[in-house]
Amino acid sequence: MSQAPWTPSALEQERRRYRQTRARRSNCVAALSMVVVVVVAAVLLVTSPGWPRFRETFFDWDKAVASFPAVLAGFWLNIRIMLICGVVIAALGLTLAVMRTLRGPVFFPLRVFAAGYTDLFRGLPLLLVIFLLAFGMPSLRLSGVPSSMTFWAAVALVLSYSAYVGEVFRAGIESIHPSQVLAARSLGLTHSQALRHVVLPQAVRRVVPPLMNDLVSLQKDSGLIAVVGVVDAIRAAQMQTAIDFNFTPYVVAGALFVSLTIPMARLTDAVARRQGWQGQGAVL
Repeated sequence: MSQAPWTPSALEQERRRYRQTRARRSNCVAALSMVVVVVVAAVLLVTSPGWPRFRETFFDWDKAVASFPAVLAGFWLNIRIMLICGVVIAALGLTLAVMRTLRGPVFFPLRVFAAGYTDLFRGLPLLLVIFLLAFGMPSLRLSGVPSSMTFWAAVALVLSYSAYVGEVFRAGIESIHPSQVLAARSLGLTHSQALRHVVLPQAVRRVVPPLMNDLVSLQKDSGLIAVVGVVDAIRAAQMQTAIDFNFTPYVVAGALFVSLTIPMARLTDAVARRQGWQGQGAVL
């Protein structure tokens, strides 16, 4: 004999209707307050005395259309640098993290090197590293080493960001309880096998949200390569601005960066929420 499907009680149904009503009310209030803030800000902006000149200088549609192809071509360079550097940074950062977590006196030089590297490049401003490498390394005229400003600016990004990413990976590795390594060793795995098959999969999973935040930051900081003359989106916007001193190309470059940064940031938030919902200790 089949049982009748379960239905919530009248009290539970009343609670659900109340919660739905409160949720709709909250959404309406939030939307209304947002509209009010946007309208007030827009009114204050367009009624300011300097608005006509500001609009002509920063929001000239014809200038935006004319400069868009050049700025977009430069932005494509920013994207390529972000993707290539991101892969190298992840590999180098993970290597540094593993080196800093190695135990035993024989690995002391590796731990010192990793700690010194991290302290050095976390202490140096990224802009200074770009200047030192992009202007200094080509002057050495090393055989077989590229002298391109773009190459050395990308190397500066890798060196600086790998120090931060290495610390993120190290935090993930050290968050794994030592008992899991001991259990893996008791099953016959070597230390390197336990690190590869037990520790790293869990550690990487735990630090995915902060790693994605670093990727978002890398995408923005890739624009710093413009300071050494590399024609990226910002440099292209600067060249277009120099024609008639109209700053609309900078707004175009900013819009391109934001169009990529905001989706990446929302994806990071979604991954972080998913990680929290599943629990930090879950095993792959």
